[in-house]
Amino acid sequence: MSLPKKVGFSLLVMMLALGSLIIPQQASAAKSNEAERGEFIQKVVTALNLPLQDGSSITFKDVDKKLAPYVEAAVKAGLVNGRSTTVFDTKGSLTREQAFVISARAAHTDKTYPMSVLDRFKDKSDFGASLRPEIVKSIGLGLLKGYSDGTAKPKRAVMKTETRTIVDRLVKISEQHPGQTPGTDEATVSLRVMGTTDLHMNLVNYDYYQDTKVEDYGLTKVGVLVDEMRAESKNTLLFDNGDLIQGTPLGTYKVSVDPLKKGEVHPAFAAMQALDYDVMSLGNHEFNYGLDYLDQVIEKSGFPVVNANVYDAKTGKNRYNPYVMLDKEVIDSAGKKHTLKVGVIGVVAPGILRWDGAILNGKVTVEDGYDTVKKFLPEVQKAGADVVFVIAHSGIGDEIHEKGEDDITWQISEIDGVDGILTGHNHALFPGDFADVKNADQAAGTLNGTPVVMPGKFGSHLGVLDYEMKMENGKWKIITGKGSLRAVHKDSEVINQDVMNAVKEAHEGTLNYIRTPVSTIEAPITSYFALVQDDPSIQIVTEAQKRYVATQIPGTQYADLPILSVGAPFKAGGRYGSDYYTDIPKGDIAIKNMADLYVFDNTITGLVMTGADVKEWLEMSGGQFNQIDASKTEEQNVLNSNYRSYLFDVIDGVSYEYDVTQPNKYDGDGKVVNEGANRVKNLKFNDKPIDMSQKFIVVTNNYRASGTFPGVRNASDTLTYQYENREAIVDYMKAVNPLDPSADGNWSIQPVNNAKMIFETSEKGKQHLGENKRVHYIAPTKDGYAKYELK
Repeated sequence: MSLPKKVGFSLLVMMLALGSLIIPQQASAAKSNEAERGEFIQKVVTALNLPLQDGSSITFKDVDKKLAPYVEAAVKAGLVNGRSTTVFDTKGSLTREQAFVISARAAHTDKTYPMSVLDRFKDKSDFGASLRPEIVKSIGLGLLKGYSDGTAKPKRAVMKTETRTIVDRLVKISEQHPGQTPGTDEATVSLRVMGTTDLHMNLVNYDYYQDTKVEDYGLTKVGVLVDEMRAESKNTLLFDNGDLIQGTPLGTYKVSVDPLKKGEVHPAFAAMQALDYDVMSLGNHEFNYGLDYLDQVIEKSGFPVVNANVYDAKTGKNRYNPYVMLDKEVIDSAGKKHTLKVGVIGVVAPGILRWDGAILNGKVTVEDGYDTVKKFLPEVQKAGADVVFVIAHSGIGDEIHEKGEDDITWQISEIDGVDGILTGHNHALFPGDFADVKNADQAAGTLNGTPVVMPGKFGSHLGVLDYEMKMENGKWKIITGKGSLRAVHKDSEVINQDVMNAVKEAHEGTLNYIRTPVSTIEAPITSYFALVQDDPSIQIVTEAQKRYVATQIPGTQYADLPILSVGAPFKAGGRYGSDYYTDIPKGDIAIKNMADLYVFDNTITGLVMTGADVKEWLEMSGGQFNQIDASKTEEQNVLNSNYRSYLFDVIDGVSYEYDVTQPNKYDGDGKVVNEGANRVKNLKFNDKPIDMSQKFIVVTNNYRASGTFPGVRNASDTLTYQYENREAIVDYMKAVNPLDPSADGNWSIQPVNNAKMIFETSEKGKQHLGENKRVHYIAPTKDGYAKYELK
């Protein structure tokens, strides 16, 4: 019997409506049938009869007293880790992949199986790369059998009904291998290695450029975390990865204002001694002030400082101790003491010869960091190391290795025998960043299965490498290892007072230093009109950058190339409000004012490019302007409010004009939107039309140089100087005193007859117009802004 169409449609609507109610209930029921991490661990520990204690050694806050002994036993047996040092996630779901990895570890056999056993599953690529060895073992032992359709479904949640089958298989395997149940033969040792990197003299939680206290970075803040980590773990080590003695005005203060005296402990090392650091490896910025200064600093370090890949150019021998062997007393889970021999090898980016070649060439040579670790690892192992760490002042890198490159952590993590890596240099986070890097496991904090940490910059984070170790056949064996990060407590004003006391005198001296005038300016420096005309706030930056690079290129292959310099109006209102402009009054100017001129902590970078590349770079900057219709007489806003001011690069050393009646060639992402557009007019070098094939060094910052701006992406070479743009500005102001902050007018917007071009900037700009013939004040608008006309 068929229903009338109208009735059938009504019934369908009703069924869909009911479905919308039933489906969530079904999903909820399915979720309730999923096995939880805590209950699965309890079943495994119970089935294997692992020894139970009171659970007091674990640091997980979400494990209740009833479950704690089981989780403790599983952790000590090397079966599982928490999500972090404080979170186990007992109620969290368990994937099939996770369950069978735990089971493979619990089986505790020495049998090995080829990776080819994975081929039986059509979805083998879904297995996590770092977990595959244990998955292979699980398959080989018969724990993981898969589905009839040829899949393993590793990411699928394990149902409660499935846990019994998995545990039964595990018990059967354990019965076949008696005496090999994990955790029953020897007590385990928990080892925690903490690390910092790229502190750059941020010893105190203080922004010297803003002259204000901060809570989101600084060694005084990291020290609080160190104390917390030591309270959680009986066996700890603390490493540093360099880029320590240079960065803030505190570093400059101890070099040029209150120079380090013979026998004096450098403030950075005084702070680190207060935290009982165990070892440090040199970073590239340690070489900024020359070898003699570095030797003086290291002499009173108070703990080992290592580097394995910098050699004396004359003798060919290591300039520094390539590694150190630490005798670390540890206490195992049964309370027994042991001495653990810890080997630590240090390497630095070979780029130090590019960045500081003027003071290093002829004095030292630098070998590839990856090759160096492979060279010294056997020596460290022969010396009796139970565990080996590498402190690599090197970026993460990728699977492609070029000899002499700076970023080789990926390669080091592949070396058999390296048990953990503290890395840095990138001023980034791992785990956290680098999600697309091959074989990077963010959850486990491993790279190619090796625990790795990169704890940010300036003391924003503490890196933590956690291990469980056990003595087997007279040798220590790592059962589990993982990497993680701890961010400093931004919502707390608590600091490590020992660190503060150690650097108090130097800190106070630095405050006096930054508040002391370094130059005198004969007119105010403002950025109110930096988007519509050449501006002194940018001119000072470009002149300072150009001056610095001019001192670096003599004797290089680019010594004869003309130097151009790039700046942008970082502070130009917009979404930050009408007070967000550079505004430094006439008179004395101090170091702390540098933040008003240059907001970011960038470093100077030079790009080798052609006149044609310069032209395209300027076309990109031209996106700052809206297209003006010359036939209209009503008001037209000349500024594109959707274009960020920091993208509006001004290039000094050439002269040019913008024709805003033309459309923009590129959008804000550097993509071509109008192929034939040509906004940049009368582009000249030395008062002559620029030669499109002529080569230039164009000075910018590391951020822009690493981007995809038109022109930038065509650069034939990159010159990285590792010197902060703000430091160059300070140097320039000291050298040019008094300073007349005038712009040379090298660029302009062409007038458009009959059109009324208007724009907004702060009302405060009105008092700085003076005799400006092109910009005229019209009226206030709102929120502190005002309307102006560009003639």
